[in-house]
Amino acid sequence: MKNANPVSRLLALGAAAILALAACGRGAAETASVIPPLPADSSGPAVRYTYEVVRSYPHDRGAFTQGLLVRNGILLESTGLNGRSSLREVELATGRVLKQVPVAREYFAEGLAVIGDRAYQLTWQSQRGFVYDADTFRQLATFTYAGEGWGLTTDGTQLVLSDGTSRLRFLDPKTFAVVRTINVTLDGVPLERLNELEWINGEIFANVWQTDTVVRLDPVTGKVRGVIDFTGLLPAAERASDTDVLNGIAYDPATGRLLLTGKHWPKLYEVRLKPKP
Repeated sequence: MKNANPVSRLLALGAAAILALAACGRGAAETASVIPPLPADSSGPAVRYTYEVVRSYPHDRGAFTQGLLVRNGILLESTGLNGRSSLREVELATGRVLKQVPVAREYFAEGLAVIGDRAYQLTWQSQRGFVYDADTFRQLATFTYAGEGWGLTTDGTQLVLSDGTSRLRFLDPKTFAVVRTINVTLDGVPLERLNELEWINGEIFANVWQTDTVVRLDPVTGKVRGVIDFTGLLPAAERASDTDVLNGIAYDPATGRLLLTGKHWPKLYEVRLKPKP
C-alpha cells in the first residue's frame, strides 16, 4: 500500500470497510438465527420453541454439571456431589479438563458465574459460596446467603441466584446483599424449580429442574417470554445408568454459540432454536 496513489488507497480502504461491515452483518445474522428474537409485544403468551443440533462435543461423563459458562473461548464448569465437586476449565473442542480445583467434601457445589476476573460458585444447602481468581482458580473469599443455592449468572454488574423456587435474587457481588428480587411466572402462574441460569442478550435463560425445558424470561418483570423443549437432546443410545437430567447452559457472545449439556452426559451440544409451528 506504500506505493499506491491517494485515490487507489482511498478506494482500497473503502472496500475494506465495506467487507468488514458485511462480515459484522453476517455475524449478527448468524447470532439472531441461533436465538430468534422475541416478539416486540410482551403481553401475549410465551412463545414455544424446539431446536436443532448444530454440532456436538465430547464431555466428561463423570461431571455432575451444575454451572456452565464460556470465558475467553474456554468453558468454565462447576460440578456437584459431595466429595466430587469441583471448579473446572475445559477445552470445548475436546472436552479435556485443562485445570480444576476440588471443593471440600462437605460441600455440594452448584451454580457458577464470572464478573471481571472473579468467579463465584454456589453450594446447595450449606448457604456458603466461594470466590476465586478466575484465571488461577485461587480461592479469594467465601460468602453466605439465605436458603439453598441452585443456579447463578450475572448481568455484568450483579449476580443472579436461583434457589429452586420461582424467585430469583439479584446480589451485590461485593457485599452479597440482596439488591432486588423477581418472581418468575409462566402464562401468569409461578414457575418453580428454576435451576441453571445464563444471561443472554438481556434475557435470563433458566432450565427447569428434572425436565427438558429451558425458559427465556424477562429479568425486570420475571415473565417467561419463551419456552424451549429440548426433549431428545441426548439420544437414548448415549445414556448410561448414571445419566441424569439436562443442566448446563452456556452462551458465547463472541461466536453466538448456545451450548447445553447435562449431569453425567458424555456430550455437550451446540444448538439453534426454532419456533414451534
